[in-house]
Amino acid sequence: MTHLPTLPGTLARTTRKYPEREAVVYPRKDVRLTYEELDRRVTRCANALRDLGVEPGDRVSLLMYNSAEFVVAMFGLLRAGAVFNPINYRLAPGEVGYILDDSDSSVLLFEEATRETVEAGRDEFGTVDRYLYVDDDVESTPDYARGFHETVSTADDGPVEIEVAPTDQYAIMYTSGTTGRPKGVVHSHQDATYHNMLYFGRLDLDYTDVGVSAMPLYHNAELNCGLCPRLNLGATTVVLHQFDPERVLDVVDAEQATHLFVASRTWSELLSAAEDAADFDGSSLQLGIYGAAPMPPTLLEQCIETFCEDYATAYGMTEMGPCATFIRPDEVHDQLGSVGRAAPNHELRIVSPTETESPDDPVAPTDVVQRGDVGEIILQGPPMLTEYWNRPGLTADAIRDGWFFTGDAGYVNEDGYLFLVDRIDDMIISGGENIYPTEIENVLYDHEAVEAVAVVGEENGEWGERVVAYVVGSGADADSLDEFCRSRDELADFKRPREYYFVDELPRNPSGKIQKFELQPSDVDGSSI
Repeated sequence: MTHLPTLPGTLARTTRKYPEREAVVYPRKDVRLTYEELDRRVTRCANALRDLGVEPGDRVSLLMYNSAEFVVAMFGLLRAGAVFNPINYRLAPGEVGYILDDSDSSVLLFEEATRETVEAGRDEFGTVDRYLYVDDDVESTPDYARGFHETVSTADDGPVEIEVAPTDQYAIMYTSGTTGRPKGVVHSHQDATYHNMLYFGRLDLDYTDVGVSAMPLYHNAELNCGLCPRLNLGATTVVLHQFDPERVLDVVDAEQATHLFVASRTWSELLSAAEDAADFDGSSLQLGIYGAAPMPPTLLEQCIETFCEDYATAYGMTEMGPCATFIRPDEVHDQLGSVGRAAPNHELRIVSPTETESPDDPVAPTDVVQRGDVGEIILQGPPMLTEYWNRPGLTADAIRDGWFFTGDAGYVNEDGYLFLVDRIDDMIISGGENIYPTEIENVLYDHEAVEAVAVVGEENGEWGERVVAYVVGSGADADSLDEFCRSRDELADFKRPREYYFVDELPRNPSGKIQKFELQPSDVDGSSI
């Protein structure tokens, strides 16, 4: 039986086809690597890890921002047969320690920007016994670590004598965990390779394309919807250390980038930067890609006017690889606000929300609602997770009869296109009515004074919960926003926010998603309606 290649196998194949093409550009350190150069460094990294005692199946963790070293380390550890465990660099030392211990990671790679976190938690990192410091080319290496560049440069560049199977574990990726501890999502190599081929096929990407990795590479979206598909295809990736809107626009012009992915509402930051950048051209950009949250239609229209004509999006989550549905550029305008149809070899259904299920009668994949009705989105597809790491109970609850229960609310219109409504657990129940915040947020985004908004439910003795809105916008006030909501036919009166909290910014995770659980009314003054 023929299997899909492993991830390091795809890099090797691409290198044989396009050895002289640029694979990775890292402006921060003025690094430009051809595929041949990248593949050689990956092999040296794999052999270096083997020399350090890393065995097939060992977990190797990266606590790193985006960099050329990130790319080399990731593919190097995979070529050595290890399992990739990227960690959110914004986590506190205790949270990092939990992930390291839960995944049983023995090696940790870090950099100057994450050194403080490592040194604050190192005494509690019980499973880690080897540290690699990736900034040894510009900073002195801590005495408890080895220098990454020194270790890799002195390693053998001969073939790595390890057989990695497509069905072997490729990664354990920990979800952000808005409640409780994060859980590790396990994927195999063939999951990832299938997804990457699916992604560039659906979006018609080509080996001549240049993409910018501006969102965090530790997150599945940028990794498997950016870097890995491009390396599989033979395209070029420009790696930015972290997202900065002005820097993104600079490299789009400097490197003649053809496509760009950022989180849906992060596009607003690029719009603001473009308005202030007198010399931004952007004519090379052919495709804008958005995701991670619904894109307000007004924001999408502004992006079309400012950047490029064609936009596409996909919907999914870490557990699905991440993309399970796609909407192509030629469909976006006719189905504005949709995230498309199920990807090839995928299927989706809308079932009764599990938020309302009885413990004695759990929702099943056959409990499908009528077309057009809002319910929970469930998915099937080849890149679906293997399991939650060491959590059989959670795995059984999330995967029922071969279907993954997403926890997202949505509906399918009469043309078969999926529209996201909200997270099931973000649903507000007020006076017995189910209210989904996203539809209120989309209305408020149309107000000229609103730069960003998050709608949540706040406990209320009379109604159970009441609708409140956190708003960023210097010219906004409660009375004008309430009047605006009253004027909109698509927003029923019971859905109007009853209080507005005005804030300087909304809490977001590095992938751009607003962290609603961090919003606390006690932190700000409100204006009641």
